[in-house]
Amino acid sequence: MHYRGWEVVQVVSGIAYDCDVLVVGGGIVGLSTAYAITRAAPGTRVTVLEKESGPAQHQTGRNSGVIHSGIYYRPGSLKARYAVRGAAEMVKFCAEYGIPHAVTGKLIVATERDELPRLHALVQRGRENGIPVRELGPAQIGEYEPEVRGLAGIHVGTTGICDYVAVARQLAESSGAEIRYGARVVRVDRRADLGVAVRTAGPGGGEVVRGRVLVNCAGLYCDEVARLTGDEPGMRIVPFRGEYFTLARPELVRGLVYPVPDPAFPFLGVHLTRGIDGGVHIGPNAVPALAREGYGWGTVRVRELGATVAWPGTWRIAARHWRYGGGELRRSVSKGAFARAVRRLLPVVSEGDLVPAAAGVRAQAVLRDGTLVDDFLIREGARAVHVLNAPSPAATASLPIGREVARRALAVLGG
Repeated sequence: MHYRGWEVVQVVSGIAYDCDVLVVGGGIVGLSTAYAITRAAPGTRVTVLEKESGPAQHQTGRNSGVIHSGIYYRPGSLKARYAVRGAAEMVKFCAEYGIPHAVTGKLIVATERDELPRLHALVQRGRENGIPVRELGPAQIGEYEPEVRGLAGIHVGTTGICDYVAVARQLAESSGAEIRYGARVVRVDRRADLGVAVRTAGPGGGEVVRGRVLVNCAGLYCDEVARLTGDEPGMRIVPFRGEYFTLARPELVRGLVYPVPDPAFPFLGVHLTRGIDGGVHIGPNAVPALAREGYGWGTVRVRELGATVAWPGTWRIAARHWRYGGGELRRSVSKGAFARAVRRLLPVVSEGDLVPAAAGVRAQAVLRDGTLVDDFLIREGARAVHVLNAPSPAATASLPIGREVARRALAVLGG
């Protein structure tokens, strides 16, 4: 196969395939998929294309590092099942490979009376999901976190923390897959009777990679890769930036402390996380990002912003949730407003205790009608499997997600 200039990449008969399964995206979900494929079907040739110079440089490497218990998610949903299962598997994986981790437990604290019914609903949901939950009064909250104040709380013992970047690296190494870094996908030619040919661009120049099946784990760009493949995903990624601070006085927090989330939104609210490095991370809030990799207000990509604004679902989100969004924007531009949100949980915090830290961007799938997709979303096309919504708790759930995606990809491969 040849290409020159801007010719369309083509798959031709009698092709010499570079691999059996071609995975786009070297975050934790893509690498877990590669790992699962080679374990389920030894000898299957897997190639992973990652546009960055190393693994896990976006959602995987820019989160709080929490191993989520699964308490928040609707019973029976993929998020609930995969998070509960994935949390146990992630702890085991980290222990097996000597990756830093700890099972710390966490508090979820109600600070206002109108949060109490939602807290009690979380207790019930946790029990339905098979998660041990302990209900706490104000004095018992202090036993876990002396500086935290609340009307009531719950303790979830199965929550933990780990180094997800190290997990991703280990998955890459253990998978036996060929990992090609600096390989950004720019074109895809998919033939249902043959497979896929992907043209890449990168620092070393472009190349064409041929595979029998494509797996799209492109995260922030998963909808664009689906459309390059010729599949209409029926959603668009609307990026939300999560801004973090670190706590200058980490001794104020022993472990993990969360507010009671609002079930109308997929975001958990500003929380306190003592990470595996011993520091305490505070955040994130959730504000619209002006680029898919918009880690600050100064990063604007006109094409990406235009595509977000052109999607009808974006305007319907704004109309439906403008009040909530306004509060998030205030906390973004005002350190004082952010500190006030933190003081709901940790009254002794001052603005001076908050040190700016690296932000992350959540790849949130939004439907045309403005619905925020609240579960993992995996869809199939001819010779393709697309992971179209895998924000938090995808890192926690990455091992079960990888097995499910691998199952589908191998079914396509064998079909």
